[in-house]
Amino acid sequence: MTQQNRLHTIDGRTLMDRPLEPPNFVVDTLLSQGLHILVGSPKVGKSWLALWLAVTVAKGEPVWGMSVKRGTTLYLCLEDSVLRIQNRLFEITEDAPDSVHFCTECAPIGQGLEEQVEIFLAAHPDTVLVIIDTLQMVRPVHDATYANDYRDLSVLKRLADKHGIAILLIHHLRKEKADDVFHRISGTTAISGAVDSSFTLVEERRGSAKLSCVGRDIEYRELELQRGSENVWELVSDSGTQAGQPGEQIVTLLSALLTGRENFIGTPTELSEEIDPDRSRNITPKKVARMILQSVDALSKAGITAMVRRSNGKRLVELHRADSVDLEGAGEIVPIDPVADQVLTNQSANRAEDADSSLLGGQASRPAIRRLQFRAEARTHF
Repeated sequence: MTQQNRLHTIDGRTLMDRPLEPPNFVVDTLLSQGLHILVGSPKVGKSWLALWLAVTVAKGEPVWGMSVKRGTTLYLCLEDSVLRIQNRLFEITEDAPDSVHFCTECAPIGQGLEEQVEIFLAAHPDTVLVIIDTLQMVRPVHDATYANDYRDLSVLKRLADKHGIAILLIHHLRKEKADDVFHRISGTTAISGAVDSSFTLVEERRGSAKLSCVGRDIEYRELELQRGSENVWELVSDSGTQAGQPGEQIVTLLSALLTGRENFIGTPTELSEEIDPDRSRNITPKKVARMILQSVDALSKAGITAMVRRSNGKRLVELHRADSVDLEGAGEIVPIDPVADQVLTNQSANRAEDADSSLLGGQASRPAIRRLQFRAEARTHF
């Protein structure tokens, strides 16, 4: 058996002890890198929303109060003319940047579209968002079966993942009503299954709509939108802001915990009892460890060093307030060693190094989250 045929695995204990970078978002907490779909009834205002999003991200301006990753955007407006796009631009903005690009025709999927997008990305390596309006305009002519739907979208999914960009598809809702609005997405269930996030824009009354959001990297939320006089969808309310985002929540709770104390060392159970004693926030021991491992960078920016390690077979969470650690004479910043040196064997460590990034959603090949190497009395290794 050749090394090429060997499965690259990572064991569960190593994976659960490893800090991981959170998904990279083009629109913070809403639109991550990957493949997404925005679905709505005809003439509901999907294209107006897509155009405004392309311009806003290119400008680096917030989207409904959420920060964006500024970069080049490409809008394939395949049901519009250049004149119509120009007229709409004059309505939604005073000045469109040269980092937003428009195209009214392109090849179908599997017949040249991928190559066209690749050429554009090579010429504009800072591209963060590609919008395809509509999905039906780039689909090859074939029967609408589950296999065909999944194959078409998988091509775009691989393209988005390969280049670390967000691709947003504009699509239509079926007219039939359903208890779950996501069941109204036109086509087979492969469409919603192949994308990372689905967004449905449903008009509740003229000029007012609900944007329902669900996805692999985002929490379910509903945004109430109002269409302004300049055809810009303005935010009225956002259910996702009621409880706060997980990263923000854990930073706030741990900052409060370390007020008046230098550090905390304990099990996830002990920590969850400290920060959520009455369980009103539903922060379970399982959840608190995950929140910390996925928020190491955010906690570091807040002046908190966090790590999860093992001692005598038990998982321990260790927190230090920045001013509680003597940094004088500290060594250079080094990557976290993801393997617990006293528990995991060398064989386990080798398996962790060989772990295929595909098992971690593309995370394993990225540089490890970094921490300060403290003096010997404060140093703890994974």
